[in-house]
Amino acid sequence: MTYGTDTLTFHQILEIAKNPSLAQLSDQSRQQILQSQRNVREIVESNRTVYGINTGFGPLCDVKISEEETAQLQHNLIISHAVGVGKPIDRELSRIMMIAKIHALSRGFSGVTLEVIERMILMLEKDLIPCVPEQGSVGASGDLAPLAHMVLPLLGLGQVWENGVPVPTSDALNRHGLQPLKLGPKEGLGLINGTQFILAHAIKGLEKMEYLLDLADVTAAMSLEAYRGSASPFRRELHEIRPFAGSQKVAARMVKLLENSDNLKSHEFCDRVQDPYSFRCIPQVHGASRNAFEHLKQLAETELNSVTDNPIVLSAEETISGGNFHGQLMALPLDYATLAAAELGNISDRRSYLLLEGKFGLPRLLTESSGLNSGFMIPQYTTAALVTENKTLCFPASADSIPTSLGQEDHVSMGSISGRKFNQVLDNLVNILAVELMFAAQGLEFRRPAVCSPVIEENYSILRSKVAKLEDDRLIGEDMLQIAQLIRDRKFIVS
Repeated sequence: MTYGTDTLTFHQILEIAKNPSLAQLSDQSRQQILQSQRNVREIVESNRTVYGINTGFGPLCDVKISEEETAQLQHNLIISHAVGVGKPIDRELSRIMMIAKIHALSRGFSGVTLEVIERMILMLEKDLIPCVPEQGSVGASGDLAPLAHMVLPLLGLGQVWENGVPVPTSDALNRHGLQPLKLGPKEGLGLINGTQFILAHAIKGLEKMEYLLDLADVTAAMSLEAYRGSASPFRRELHEIRPFAGSQKVAARMVKLLENSDNLKSHEFCDRVQDPYSFRCIPQVHGASRNAFEHLKQLAETELNSVTDNPIVLSAEETISGGNFHGQLMALPLDYATLAAAELGNISDRRSYLLLEGKFGLPRLLTESSGLNSGFMIPQYTTAALVTENKTLCFPASADSIPTSLGQEDHVSMGSISGRKFNQVLDNLVNILAVELMFAAQGLEFRRPAVCSPVIEENYSILRSKVAKLEDDRLIGEDMLQIAQLIRDRKFIVS
């Protein structure tokens, strides 16, 4: 994979984050970078006034900066903009930010030197990952504060991760025999204008959601087995006449997941006409969330392969000061995907509730000795709480805007908040699905000796390898944590 010339996917970025040696600069990308650097140098020497190269920033764009002061201007930009607050984001998110920034800068429209880009690649390879606070970006002039924190280690400032602990960058550079860099004209602005904080959260969220979408289908199928529901709502003919891609995919998966099930065969000639919506409408609800995922994936990969800083340097004679740094193009689909992820939790909680009602051969609360034992009564409280928390996180951050920079930046996206909320909802969804899986496995105990489809039986065995059938009350909170860890570790078979 090559920075600046290849069209990268979100999966490839995640691979590079795990193994930075997978990506490199080609001769073509090096030439792109060097030409852009020459263009900036010519602009400086020509003494033409170009925003961000020899002027101040934001509302100070009308202040001319001398050639002698341009380096100090870029240094001041970084240290003045590194004002993020809150706990540091996950180290992997910082790595994704760096990779996405390297890829964008390597397109050759930003005027950043080859030395700066090579240092960022070296930092990735040496695992010198910047500590970036999670709060402080409004997502419009790009992610100014987070990206400034990402850039500080290039200057020997800020902190980097070392053995899971933030340490002063200066100490880490000394241990690796590296000297801080000095930024030249346009470099600071090229480094901190952009949407890489928003994009990193989108990419990480896509990774989580891709697996959870598949797991939600598996979990629903296991619950349907326990409930002895009907598979007729998943028939191909039904979804051909309302041909949404997401619902068609889910319906086909459900048919496969329920193939050769004894439980469904026993239901074929019963007098139940139809199941509640949380079973009957699995393709439509899960499918809508899949459609949102695909939309976010498409737009995130467009953003990944775009140039999002400002101004754009087309040549030594032509620059464009525009708005490619504005995060709205990612904020809206992130808010949509957040709602889609929350809906997977909503319908999961409803299926969990149905399994507790004591209908169709299942005991109330999924225990044969209720009264003395509470059984699975209270875990559904947990899912109810998480589902409600997710609802509160669904307010679209992109619906808000607060003017900044003395009104120069008078409409902002808040996409950084959209990205953070997206991942919070997905993390809550892990625990919601863990509870449904626990209930579904318990429900299957009351359907034996009937056998489920092979994939459901395999997942039942995976769950039972960590969590035994509930006979009498015990610390089932520990069971929930064990199942949630199985999900995070991708142990369940989803295809």
